[in-house]
Amino acid sequence: MTLPRRCLACGSAAAAGAGWRCACGAPWALEPFGRVPSRETLRDRPPGMWRYREALPADGTPVSLGEGGTPLVPARDGRLLFKVESANPTGSFKDRGAAVLLTAARTEGARALVEDSSGNAGAAIAAYAARAGLEATIYVPDAASPGKLAQVAAYGSLVVRVPGSREAVAAAAHAAPGRYASHCWDPHFFHGTKTIAYELWEALDGRAPTHVIVPVGHGTMLLGLWLGFTELVQGGAIARAPRLLGVQSAACAPLAGPALDVGTGTGDTVAEGIRVRQPVRPDEIRRAVHETGGRFLVVDDAEIVAARARLGGEGLFVEPTAAVAPAAAWRLLDEGAFAAADVVVVPLTGHGLKAPTAA
Repeated sequence: MTLPRRCLACGSAAAAGAGWRCACGAPWALEPFGRVPSRETLRDRPPGMWRYREALPADGTPVSLGEGGTPLVPARDGRLLFKVESANPTGSFKDRGAAVLLTAARTEGARALVEDSSGNAGAAIAAYAARAGLEATIYVPDAASPGKLAQVAAYGSLVVRVPGSREAVAAAAHAAPGRYASHCWDPHFFHGTKTIAYELWEALDGRAPTHVIVPVGHGTMLLGLWLGFTELVQGGAIARAPRLLGVQSAACAPLAGPALDVGTGTGDTVAEGIRVRQPVRPDEIRRAVHETGGRFLVVDDAEIVAARARLGGEGLFVEPTAAVAPAAAWRLLDEGAFAAADVVVVPLTGHGLKAPTAA
């Protein structure tokens, strides 16, 4: 099943051989795809994200390492549900997107891939490229976590360190030869991360959560959730999508204000995974939050560090970026923002071993 592509800005459809973005420079839009399998059909399928194959835009044998099917663990006090995405093969939710993107790339006949990433997406693309038998070059910020760079290199990918801003890293990747396998530009990636919504729907007995709280940099999880829950609504599986709450670091919060502000904060935050001043899809991120009745929140590094320690006390070891949403969730709980019957899900996006010494 080939994913149709339409420009987010000018609305034109992709011509044969079109590249990773429209000729006008805008990304391809994120739109619902495929159909929702019935819960009866799913009963006999093995766990993992490929159980939703009808909803995934990827032909041929999946490039898979056993991604998806991650645990949904209640906090000890029962007030939050943690979706433990660090249980994915490379330790982050981005394995879901990489699996779909690499399956599509291999079907298209790609031989060499290029990606730019602060760490987790690069590790996922590198791992799944290795699984597919393809070469990959990963461009990374010069200040990326050593643990993440070691992980990328372990999969046999070439690591290219780029000094300067996150935008400089992206520019270097754009100029490199090879198929651009971008976690923020390529729609296939988001159709992988949308499977988190499908898993929540199943785990909650055919219902949607009331709220899902996620960290936001380029929005690869939030937009995937939006896609997945939109498909579930359109397919008649649920009546409404949950409210999507996007959380940013106070040091880098371009989406938290009334308009995109790339100058917000210093950019220096322990949450390196969301250290993104210029998200590729700001309008779609805002639309996802607005349409679901959600909102943006901001937390500072002290709150992030405290939330990481608190998660450790729950037996959950996460990297700093994965503590961003729990920090906001616990603050909202203390403020009485949720009703007693609300189901509040907080995905834990990456494992603590990604950045074990980060403070």
